[in-house]
Amino acid sequence: MIELKNISVNYGKAKVLNELTLSIEKGKLISVIGINGSGKSTLLKAITGIVPLASGEITVDNLKTSEISRRELARKVAYLPQGKSVPDMTVGQMVLHGRFPHLSYPRRYSENDRRIAAEALEQAGISHLSDKPLSALSGGMRQNAYIAMALAQDADYILLDEPTSYLDIAHQLSLMKTLRSLADSGKGVITVMHDLPLAFGFSDEIAVVDKGKIAAFDSPENVCESGIIKKIFGVELKYDYEEKYFFYNLGEKEK
Repeated sequence: MIELKNISVNYGKAKVLNELTLSIEKGKLISVIGINGSGKSTLLKAITGIVPLASGEITVDNLKTSEISRRELARKVAYLPQGKSVPDMTVGQMVLHGRFPHLSYPRRYSENDRRIAAEALEQAGISHLSDKPLSALSGGMRQNAYIAMALAQDADYILLDEPTSYLDIAHQLSLMKTLRSLADSGKGVITVMHDLPLAFGFSDEIAVVDKGKIAAFDSPENVCESGIIKKIFGVELKYDYEEKYFFYNLGEKEK
């Protein structure tokens, strides 16, 4: 379990996260939502140690992140930021990079590393693209390559910042199904999302971040019914219990 206990993060004099508390279990897909500037991305960066804490504590499987090395943390937590660059290498080469936290000096890939990378490619459904340059892939396939790299990292938790951005609807759905499958296999998957119906449709729990705090953390159905979405986003989200899907309530069209 990842536990954030009363954490605060400052950017200069601005407090971005304000005594935020949250617990994240393995085997669940959790979507973090909130308006721009609410602290969603900073939350992920705090877990991975990219931004320092002003106060509070983060533990990963009972280990304080402040007391373990970045390499040890990377063995437990994989992080895929938004706006990733496209390195000049093949898909297979990049996926092997996921093994870096497990390599000892000198950094040479073992047969086991290559086996794990091959399994990650297969799990992400892109084994046939192993020798393709990343630059030759579509946005959806490239995102799958990053997922495969995270899988090769063999971490228990995978953090993704807006992974569906710039993807068409078909690739968004495909990616969310992959994340759902990873959570079902026992991984803890935490993803920052802007598409509310998509997030609510695939997640086990929704964490609503508002003004640097967790304003709600519950099942998609309960968060939807709470009214907090209308309060924070200014839109109404509804759940069709018969058809089992979430949708924006846009009201009746004017006649």
